[in-house]
Amino acid sequence: MKVLVPVKRVIDYNVKVRVKADGTGVDLANVKMSMNPFDEIAVEEAIRLKEAGTATEVVAVSIGVKQSQETLRTALAMGADRAILIVAADDVHNDIEPLAVAKLLKAVIDEEQPGLVLAGKQAIDNDMNATGQMLSALLGWSQATFASEIKVEGDSAVVTREVDGGLQTIKVKMPAIVTVDLRLNEPRYASLPNIMKAKKKPLDEKTAADYDVDVTPRLAIVKTTEPATRKAGEMVGSVDELVSKLKEAGAV
Repeated sequence: MKVLVPVKRVIDYNVKVRVKADGTGVDLANVKMSMNPFDEIAVEEAIRLKEAGTATEVVAVSIGVKQSQETLRTALAMGADRAILIVAADDVHNDIEPLAVAKLLKAVIDEEQPGLVLAGKQAIDNDMNATGQMLSALLGWSQATFASEIKVEGDSAVVTREVDGGLQTIKVKMPAIVTVDLRLNEPRYASLPNIMKAKKKPLDEKTAADYDVDVTPRLAIVKTTEPATRKAGEMVGSVDELVSKLKEAGAV
């Protein structure tokens, strides 16, 4: 079984995001970029499926700017077998919207014919949480979202999902789209020998035009602002003082 894993290049989660002075978006100049953490978990799970003998090949796919090669090389260093880069933007500030990404992934899937697609539940830059669901609709495949555990049983996948009320276990017929959550696994660090080997692994480069997909934005960013500053906390000397201050604030 072939497993396909879409990965996205985003601002590293340790970086403090800065908004541009004119409010048109986020400043990406000289900012460290890395693989979306949820996608990293998806790559790790795909590799574990291969190590367990369930999967035969792991293919990583990235859609965006040419610099996404670095993200794909990280996936290859972790253990993916080969990678596909679809260059769909020239400017790092241009984010490819979920529907366009889903259409491009559908075109890749039509060619590759994987048995399972493992994707991050969302990207940490735009928090859309939509690509996996849109891809499932376009393909007419089963889907399981927010997965914290995945077991492949024959031609089905048993997936434990994280829901508001706790955990939900469902069984979906494959081929299927599964979007993964944080608690699925702990991604491995790529060793130096594997990083060197990754440079020799196949990485095919395509464009959106090769798949005849229009990536013209349908949304326009009206304004970007910093989160509201939280007021500093206040120390109190006793429970009585705390209750008194809560009453003053109208909290009780």
